[in-house]
Amino acid sequence: MTIPENGLQDDLQSAIRGDVYFDDVTRGIYATDASNYQIQPLAVVTPRDVDDVRRALEIARRYRVTILPRGGGTSLAGQTVGRSLVLDFSKYMNRILELDVEGRWVRVEPGLVRDELNAQVAESRLHFAPDPATASRANVGGMIGNNSSGTRSLLYGKTIDHVLELDVLLADGTELRLGPLSPKERAAKAGGEGREAEIHRGLEKIVVDHAAEIRQRYPKTMRRVGGYALDELLDDEWNPAKVLVGSEGTLAVVLAAKLRLEPLPSHTALAVVHFAELLEAIRAVESILDFRPTAVEILDRTVLDLARHNLASAPLCDFLVGDPDAVLIVEFYGETAAEVAAKPRAMSAELEHRGLGTACPIFLDPAGQSRVWEVRKSGLGLMLGMKGDRKPLPFIEDAAVSVAVLPEYIERVLALCHGLDTEVAMYAHASVGVIHVRPILDLRRGEDVERMKKIAEGAFEMVMGYRGAWSSEHGDGLVRSPFNERFFGPRIYGALKDVKRLFDPDNLLNPGKIVDAEPIDRNLRFGTEYRVPPVATEYRYREDGSFAAAVEMCTGVGQCRKTLGGTMCPSYIATRDEEHSTRGRANALRLAMSGQLGPDGLTSRRLHQALELCLGCKACKAECPSNVDMAKLRGEFLQKYYDRHGTTRRDRLVASSSATASRLAGPLAPMVNAVQELPWFRRLAEAVAGVHRERTLPAYAREPFSHWWKKNPRSEPDGRPRVVLFADTCLSCHEPQIGRAAVELLRSCGYEVILAEAGCCQRPRISQGFLRQARRDGEKTLRALDDYLRQGLSVVVCEPSCVSSLVDDLPDLVEDVELGRRVVDGVVPIDVFLDRELAAGRLETRFESDTGKVLIHGHCHQKALFGTAAMKKILQRIPELEVEEVDSGCCGMAGAFGYEREHYDLSRKIGEDRLFPALRELDADTTVVACGFSCRHQIEHFTSRRAVHWVEVLRGAAKSVGSS
Repeated sequence: MTIPENGLQDDLQSAIRGDVYFDDVTRGIYATDASNYQIQPLAVVTPRDVDDVRRALEIARRYRVTILPRGGGTSLAGQTVGRSLVLDFSKYMNRILELDVEGRWVRVEPGLVRDELNAQVAESRLHFAPDPATASRANVGGMIGNNSSGTRSLLYGKTIDHVLELDVLLADGTELRLGPLSPKERAAKAGGEGREAEIHRGLEKIVVDHAAEIRQRYPKTMRRVGGYALDELLDDEWNPAKVLVGSEGTLAVVLAAKLRLEPLPSHTALAVVHFAELLEAIRAVESILDFRPTAVEILDRTVLDLARHNLASAPLCDFLVGDPDAVLIVEFYGETAAEVAAKPRAMSAELEHRGLGTACPIFLDPAGQSRVWEVRKSGLGLMLGMKGDRKPLPFIEDAAVSVAVLPEYIERVLALCHGLDTEVAMYAHASVGVIHVRPILDLRRGEDVERMKKIAEGAFEMVMGYRGAWSSEHGDGLVRSPFNERFFGPRIYGALKDVKRLFDPDNLLNPGKIVDAEPIDRNLRFGTEYRVPPVATEYRYREDGSFAAAVEMCTGVGQCRKTLGGTMCPSYIATRDEEHSTRGRANALRLAMSGQLGPDGLTSRRLHQALELCLGCKACKAECPSNVDMAKLRGEFLQKYYDRHGTTRRDRLVASSSATASRLAGPLAPMVNAVQELPWFRRLAEAVAGVHRERTLPAYAREPFSHWWKKNPRSEPDGRPRVVLFADTCLSCHEPQIGRAAVELLRSCGYEVILAEAGCCQRPRISQGFLRQARRDGEKTLRALDDYLRQGLSVVVCEPSCVSSLVDDLPDLVEDVELGRRVVDGVVPIDVFLDRELAAGRLETRFESDTGKVLIHGHCHQKALFGTAAMKKILQRIPELEVEEVDSGCCGMAGAFGYEREHYDLSRKIGEDRLFPALRELDADTTVVACGFSCRHQIEHFTSRRAVHWVEVLRGAAKSVGSS
């Protein structure tokens, strides 16, 4: 029937205290998850509380609109997409409601992220045990809807094993609290009146009538989540809440959940067993299980190779020995350090005795274990970030068989795929018979759609033959629900439909999942009809292949929604709006470029709004497993937007800030700086340029660095190695003391310093989207630097945002590929240069400092492209200097962003997430190190702490320097 959407919109907006969205961009952003599918919802509501949920369902009933509850949207099976009213619980309904440490349980709202829950109860030495790879952004409600498990299910089982009670809302408005019942309580419930009694009687009848068939048809593997969990009601304990776990939002909307908490392990150990052949690794699993590990995870060559070439995970791959075809990550728990250390050693000795594996490094320290687990958790995103049109796709990946037949099953699946000219990638839970096999296909090609269907059919028949589970942890959704009737047989499938009718007789809750599903090749995100017209671009996208390919690298795994660590994505962390996540922006760009937002979508004001809060921090380039570079994509969009709509005065002022600085630094600086402090000037800057009146623009140097350089005698060439210092705008015109410190440091290490006044790096223009001007003038800068590079000299840079422009942005903007390669190879941050020189044995020096304690805040571009390890290693060479780095995320300034009137409050909120509180707790003797010009100003503005560049806190005392 036709839905009167205007009336629906009016009613929702007048009744809901949370957010209500009907626009095409927001609905398009919610049309996908991490699966192969896309379906545009009717509307999106982020309810603020239970009353909002009640009102939303009441209005939906009135208009006969279906309801889709959603959390983090990380579903791999398409559970969280549909033409429905989406209820996103993640923004507001994310609190702990009640905690009983002695009773070891917690009651939470459905939008609470699993890792955030555990962080809040960690002091009690308890945790919610199911640990899917998406735990950093998976909502508890979504884990319940999906019956998630994770790496340690050998020990902890699935979510269903930890759900005690559920408060739920049925589509008809009935509210229930479902939990365990004694036989007497069960009889009383069933004997009552109303919907609750109807639910209990109906469930009991369905289970009793089909008990024998349930025992026969339900898989016996530990990992099984397909259908409805009727097998959980065969035991003496009667807990109808169990039926809702894994029901994918098709039966009820969860309002709150009472969850069992488990004690944290006392001690852990990790072994990484290396194998020369994949099948050998799989065959070794059964032997490894004799040693009672808590987890056995497999990574194949494809994932390992992707990890070693990924910006974020490559530094973590130091646990790999040689070039294995596969590794098994084996974890153990123990009560004492000695006990837990003995377990992997005994396993390793036995494997060596049997001639299994090629190496087995053991990690007893938390840091080493964390590195290994980070690579494992990134496995899915790494695979999906594979370059090219073909991607490893989820459709047979969730099958589970007994460990005894796992090697045979995998061998047969590989043969099936290879027989259809299809490569695969695989990873995951070998310990429980679940290896996520992902055929590499491009569903825009009709022949690959046919391959998908043939592979699915072949694998399904194998799983049936092994009496395994077709859905082991990722659920049914749109991809496996079509197989349920054949998998369970007509009688049990009929029982599943009876359960659906019992809870949701009007089929209003997430229809088309578990029962009555469409074929698996319907509603594909990238199907045969998906088209992207040619897009003229300023960047060359040499690494990704094209603008479209760079946008489509986002696969929906949602790592940009994590909030507890790292930097990505600062605006999402502050707002909790899906639109302001990297995934949300990438989805909006994909819809626009493919014409799904209309002919002018790629230059629309609405798309500008969606991208407006991107800080250009580049954290996504490193922390996203697919290395989506939203800063680059935003710059590309802005250039197109300006071409269509023109630029503002503020845009032009920011883009030309480098030229302005070069004019104002020097004799005029004292007067300019004094005027900038005056209240009337701040009000004028706000009115004319949109600069928030609380901000003071950066001060200009009375003596620019170039003047100091000319006045200070430079030693003549005397055979010492030479190094080139790039004179960036910040160093030259605003903070020349950094340039002086850099020169003194390099000279004290024994280098002859050459100053490169090569021009601006173009960071202001690049960040503001003035890409054509940036390319024009940036090429001049690169060619000036190339004069030194062709002599074999290294060019060192102090400002992180400048070095990122020089080595990451400009090389992909200019036409000259070889010029770009020489710049990438020869231009480095000053800390990376010195660290390389030390590691290569070309520099022997001791470092000295007048400070005793240092706290480091890493610049976003620094962390994304180079990391802070080199700087820390150098500082840690100073005897008795205490060096600590704060996990601070983004400071919130991001160049001009924090100055802008409309972004001032958000800029402060981003800094208040972690950085500002950490700085306020410092004692006065601690020196704050921040390499970024913007970071230092943000820190001083909001905390009154003066931060310095790291080169200002040390000096060298060279013993000898080798030839360069």
